[in-house]
Amino acid sequence: MVPAHLLVVDDDTEIARILSRYFGSHGFRVSIAGDGVQMRHVLGSEAVDIVMLDLGLPGEDGFSLTRHLREHWHGPVIIVTGRGESVDRVVGLELGADDYVTKPFDLRELLARVRSVLRRAAALPAKVAVKADEPLRLSFDGWVLDPQSHSLSGPEGEPIPLTSGEFALLRVFVEHSNQVLSRDQLMTHIHGRDAGPFDRAIDVQIGRLRRKIEPDPAHPQRIKSIRGTGYLFSPTVRRI
Repeated sequence: MVPAHLLVVDDDTEIARILSRYFGSHGFRVSIAGDGVQMRHVLGSEAVDIVMLDLGLPGEDGFSLTRHLREHWHGPVIIVTGRGESVDRVVGLELGADDYVTKPFDLRELLARVRSVLRRAAALPAKVAVKADEPLRLSFDGWVLDPQSHSLSGPEGEPIPLTSGEFALLRVFVEHSNQVLSRDQLMTHIHGRDAGPFDRAIDVQIGRLRRKIEPDPAHPQRIKSIRGTGYLFSPTVRRI
């Protein structure tokens, strides 16, 4: 089995060394980059499965690099940073990061988060045996979600790019249409944990999803907010 390739982008050599040794001892292949130039070099020369990115980097900061990754690379990104302010977390997730972890971190929790993100990003056909007569796709309002290829198509058949976190969230909604789901329920379905008191990752990802599937994201009709309770996905879903 080929080990997952983790790229750590951090200019703190001690933290990079600790991460490299720890993840290497858990079956990962680890590369290290100290800035955006080195990051681009690794991504351009090798296959990378996941990027772990600090924000406080020399030259381009982590926000700029997250934006670059979302525009030019399609793998999962986890921001790992000492900047724990909620506004930084929201900005990082808005830019397309799949998770946001603050320093100091627990290595075991970080490992669990990396594995969780990789599971969401992995293509299902290699892991799931599908019966010949089993419906493969889910359709709503002319949109088609394909769990096998991890893809979403619009009403005209156009591909809609989604991060692994957005795909996982939309799949939960589609599979639980017309059910009110709390933030804790959504986090449990996606991450296997409850939402923390300051964990607004779900709200941020829902905002991104609305911009992609709602005619008017400011007045959503598909992903509705239920005051004091959570969210409801209102379209009728068909298996095709």
